[in-house]
Amino acid sequence: MPPAFPERAVWGTASSLRAWQQQALELYFGRGTGSGPRDFLAVATPGAGKTTFALRLARELLDRRVIAAVTVICPTEHLKRQWAESAARVGIKIDPEFKNSQGRTAKDFDGVAVTYATVAAHPALHRGRTENRKTLVILDEVHHAGDGLSWGDAIREAFEPAARRLALSGTPFRTDINPIPFVLYEEGPDGIRRSRADYVYGYGPALADGVVRPVIFLAYAGEMRWRTRAGDEITASLGQPLTQDQTSQAWRAALDPKGDWIRQVITAADRRLTEVRRGMPDAGGLVIATDHENARAYAKMIRGVTGKGAAVVLSDDPGASKKIKQFAESEDRWMIAVRMVSEGVDIPRLAVGVYATSTATPLYFAQAIGRFVRARRRGETASVFLPSVPTLMGHAAEMETERDHVLDRSVREDGLDEDLLAEANRERDTLDVVGDELPFETVEASAQFDRVLYDGGEFGMQVEAGSAEEEEYLGIPGLLEPEQVSALLRRRQAEQLAGRRKRTGAEGAEPSVKRTAAEDIHALRKELNGLVGAWHHRTGQPHGVIHNDLRRSCGGPPAAQASGEDLRKRIAKIRDWAAKRS
Repeated sequence: MPPAFPERAVWGTASSLRAWQQQALELYFGRGTGSGPRDFLAVATPGAGKTTFALRLARELLDRRVIAAVTVICPTEHLKRQWAESAARVGIKIDPEFKNSQGRTAKDFDGVAVTYATVAAHPALHRGRTENRKTLVILDEVHHAGDGLSWGDAIREAFEPAARRLALSGTPFRTDINPIPFVLYEEGPDGIRRSRADYVYGYGPALADGVVRPVIFLAYAGEMRWRTRAGDEITASLGQPLTQDQTSQAWRAALDPKGDWIRQVITAADRRLTEVRRGMPDAGGLVIATDHENARAYAKMIRGVTGKGAAVVLSDDPGASKKIKQFAESEDRWMIAVRMVSEGVDIPRLAVGVYATSTATPLYFAQAIGRFVRARRRGETASVFLPSVPTLMGHAAEMETERDHVLDRSVREDGLDEDLLAEANRERDTLDVVGDELPFETVEASAQFDRVLYDGGEFGMQVEAGSAEEEEYLGIPGLLEPEQVSALLRRRQAEQLAGRRKRTGAEGAEPSVKRTAAEDIHALRKELNGLVGAWHHRTGQPHGVIHNDLRRSCGGPPAAQASGEDLRKRIAKIRDWAAKRS
């Protein structure tokens, strides 16, 4: 862990404050009169310890009598109870069961924890409570305050009189353009307004400090065959260049429990979990499912693979919070969740994930991956299994990119909008069927190991699921330093390429056989990533930063989505950089 300050820690939340938490506190109290600013936005990557920072700040403000009460606003019911439990350990009594119908809470409590929806249902009530006592309002995952103008207006009305407001976020961006209350926006040279945080602690610095785990993304492609609603049968290869509609349908076929793709990926993920448990005996796995029907089907698959059941947490289950807590405190292998474990939920032992949902917004992806990155000791890594879909590959490749909330732009600038996230969070038990049309039907789906994404680079080549080559990547030790992970992946890839060349030579294959377009792009991607790795070792810049610099210089989408022409431009550009530096 980074340099810490044991004498300043809040008892019960952590044995010591992390360097970023101490730095943020000093920044807060160093402003204005010394009692801190009225509004403060702290952005810290998921798993960095935002709750500990907020409770340390709340405790200090209570002790200085700057405030007399605390109100915590959360996205979900489960997070209310999590906040109350953490606050109780530092001597702050928070009521997580407060209802609007009560009007007030018992005198035994220092404050309440409520959801954004609760505030939006009766903003005048919460304004009255805020006016009656000098209150610190903690807006957890504050981007939810921009969920539609009505929610934003309600939060603004309820907490405008607050003595202090602390806004927290691990994913400070949205795909809509609704302004977030109490967040400052500044106009840039391009005339576009962007959010401005008072303190930022991103994934890159947190990874360098050992506060979060590095993430190994294991992407799986495969052959898909499905029957459309019109009765046509279509075959496509996930991981190959496809139209947007074909990608969407192939992705859906991959996640369908009727096919073998998801079964093969869950089997691979369980083998990975077994390896991780050699160094982390209590490591757990999480499958993030699209809907209730799929979640229950995946649970049956896990029982078939492991011989043991999996905890299933559904969005409309009144016992969901209890199940999450029980899993967090147990040593059980697997949990399956539908929209219940997307942000804020604290299960530090989660180390292996299966992204088995069709929701692809940057916000949802970042929230989901955030469940696996909380580090407990140095050397831990997280492993997340993904469908080989360009959108997801792009998100994975840009893990270290910082994004601010941008106003004054088209809602659909990045091809996705908040409607997708709302749809993912809408409760439903079955797939929607329009009119009397036949539903989409998966005929066949099989998985192939595609590649590994790590630290902005790509490693490995497509091989059959269950092969010895796949096992080489699944068997990477679970306790390694980030540099060791990179070195091992490079070595595994070199061995894989050497083995393939040897087999090709033995079979007498012509080296001049023309490559397909997909093989050409794959080769170009490998060449680019090799050059990026070399530039990283020469300059010390993170892989993700180098890829972003190349994108700015040459244009085009992330490397995972780039065309052959885009990749050639970037290869030429980085070769030019190397020549000039030499």
